[in-house]
Amino acid sequence: TPHILGANLVSHKQVRIASTQIFGIGPQKAIEVCDQLGPSGNIKVNKSTNYQFDQIIKIMSQNHLVDSESKKSIRTEIKRLISISCYRGFRHNAGLPLRGQRTHTNAKTCRKLRRVSIKKRG
Repeated sequence: TPHILGANLVSHKQVRIASTQIFGIGPQKAIEVCDQLGPSGNIKVNKSTNYQFDQIIKIMSQNHLVDSESKKSIRTEIKRLISISCYRGFRHNAGLPLRGQRTHTNAKTCRKLRRVSIKKRG
């Protein structure tokens, strides 16, 4: 299985479907990339050549934020929200849902992800 931009692509799937495993590439962007490649968009991953993979990487890295770049931009956006002290920044900092979801019974996963140790003074 080829390793492209931080993701292992499934070899028996089509390139446009398998490329959605890359962080920052959804179904629509995958279709756009395959349209730019030409007729080789529907080819399966195990039948495609190294040259085609190089073309895919080139198109994705030029036109889209992919993998570590995308994660970095998300991190900086969250830091910005926290620094300007807006509501979403407070919710990010507290590890609570930001988009109006209820917290009385649900929101267990976002509280689980936090796991921040609080240092005691004294």
